[in-house]
Amino acid sequence: MDIKDIQNLIKFVSKAEVSEVKYKTKDFEITIKTPLAGSDAVYAQPAVYHTAPQAVAAPAPVATQAAPVAEKAEAASDDSKYVTIKSPMIGTFYRKPSPDKDVFVNVGDEVSVGKVVCVIEAMKLFNQIESEISGKIVKILVDDATPVEYDQPLFLVDPS
Repeated sequence: MDIKDIQNLIKFVSKAEVSEVKYKTKDFEITIKTPLAGSDAVYAQPAVYHTAPQAVAAPAPVATQAAPVAEKAEAASDDSKYVTIKSPMIGTFYRKPSPDKDVFVNVGDEVSVGKVVCVIEAMKLFNQIESEISGKIVKILVDDATPVEYDQPLFLVDPS
């Protein structure tokens, strides 16, 4: 199963309004969970199984997992004054219109309503994503050429 198949499966699951789907083959397993009560996050956790026994890493202690959560909470409170540009679709995020061109926007750039800020490729179609707000790009939240989910935050914009 390649990334396109996984993206299509995620899209199908979100439209079907089910809370969890598990897909399992001999060498591959994926679980897609969608929260109930109208929340709009989608989680995909692919796992690849090998036929030969592999050493399994011990799970991280709970104390080390709590520290990043606290850091994220602090960052979220600092980012509350910013507006988020979110992905309108599932696909692959690109900052450039093509590999030999310059990026659409950088941190510190001013954007206006309708300005193209990135491209999301879905099923061989490159969709230009336009800003719905005016302001200054404060943070780029996604790395170039990485998969994004529906409603995933892409950019933080300071509207002032």
